[in-house]
Amino acid sequence: MHRHDPVTDRPQIRTALLLAAGLGSRLAPLTDAVPKCLVCMSGVPILERLVRSLDSHGFERLVIVTGYKAEAIRDYLGESFGGIAIEHVVSPLFETTNNIYSLWLARKLIDEPFLLVESDLVFDGPLLAPLLRPDRIAVSRQLPWMGGTTVTLDAGGNVDAFYPPPPGVYGRHCTDAGHFMMINICSLARETWGEVCEGLDRHVAAGRTGLFYETVFEEMAAAGSMALAAVRFPTERWYEIDTPADLHAAELVFPRRLRVARGSGHRTLAAAAARPGAVM
Repeated sequence: MHRHDPVTDRPQIRTALLLAAGLGSRLAPLTDAVPKCLVCMSGVPILERLVRSLDSHGFERLVIVTGYKAEAIRDYLGESFGGIAIEHVVSPLFETTNNIYSLWLARKLIDEPFLLVESDLVFDGPLLAPLLRPDRIAVSRQLPWMGGTTVTLDAGGNVDAFYPPPPGVYGRHCTDAGHFMMINICSLARETWGEVCEGLDRHVAAGRTGLFYETVFEEMAAAGSMALAAVRFPTERWYEIDTPADLHAAELVFPRRLRVARGSGHRTLAAAAARPGAVM
């Protein structure tokens, strides 16, 4: 039986969508042999940390969009972990498209509220709890190492504008006072997702597959059709790993050992990785 949000009495989100199609070229040479999400951070693959966190929060379904070295991810994850059933979608155009295309590929697979997560994030698992309700987004105060889309908030703590970087531009962002960094973790209600899909369809049909999906969020916020409540992550409890320098910095913050989620009877990814041919 689903647990319910005591405030809204809506079922908590139990589906997650993970985007993991990119080349991870800025993390080379570590990504020469494995996709970015299977790079180890403090001895544990980034992907394993993410899936363990989802399992600890009772997620039941994970859709993962892959591309670069997709088979390595499929071999590592398998079709289930703990209480999570896992579905793999492979992007055929991962070398020439951005995350807007990866998100578009999931449009016909998900018809329920879900959590959208990028596969290069590490964070304290308990921080996910407020995002189990739909139409929430993780944000953070800005620090010099950060880059990407920024947002502004209205008086009620909802995001009222998104400011994504131009296509293909990384490591730059708006540093204006009052801007928060968008962490690529958000929960979307079914109705919100339907409108997002309409925006994705327009851009993909027009060939604008090099954009960040945040462009659609930017358009919806400007039109008044998206109002995501901001969930603030402490700056010292999350990291986005894009470069070897990011990886080193994250290893100074996050421990090597992970707690086994939801009881020791569940199959662990570490055990799965130990079988012949698995990637570590």
